[in-house]
Amino acid sequence: MSVMDINKVLTLLPHRYPFLLIDRVVEFEKDERLLALKNVTYNEPFFNGHFPVKPLMPGVLIIEAMAQATGLLAMESNPETQGSIYLFVGIDKARFKRPVEPGDQLHIEVSQKNIKRGIGMFSGVAKVDGKVAATAEIMCTARDLDS
Repeated sequence: MSVMDINKVLTLLPHRYPFLLIDRVVEFEKDERLLALKNVTYNEPFFNGHFPVKPLMPGVLIIEAMAQATGLLAMESNPETQGSIYLFVGIDKARFKRPVEPGDQLHIEVSQKNIKRGIGMFSGVAKVDGKVAATAEIMCTARDLDS
């Protein structure tokens, strides 16, 4: 049973097709961590060009999925920021370990490290079948939609 189904995800994230990269959240610990799922299907629009002969999920989209998961963790941990938008403000130590292909289920786990001056620092890992596909440290901050 999911902690956040797609309907809940849609209430928190402003992203929509084709850029919504989280299908559900299966684990959530306030101010600590979140585990999200992305079902990677052959129908994803990026596979038309990346790459037609050997479809692979672009690394930047794996990182974007991690960033979306950090937004979900931050918003669900801090309900007063719901209605704001979380902006991706930095990335460090991004590493790619294995390709992500159609048919894979990407498990995206993000953990909150700390928050300084309104900027949240998170670590993220994306896995397929228990094997690390990518890791990164991500920074984000909340902004009002009017700003």
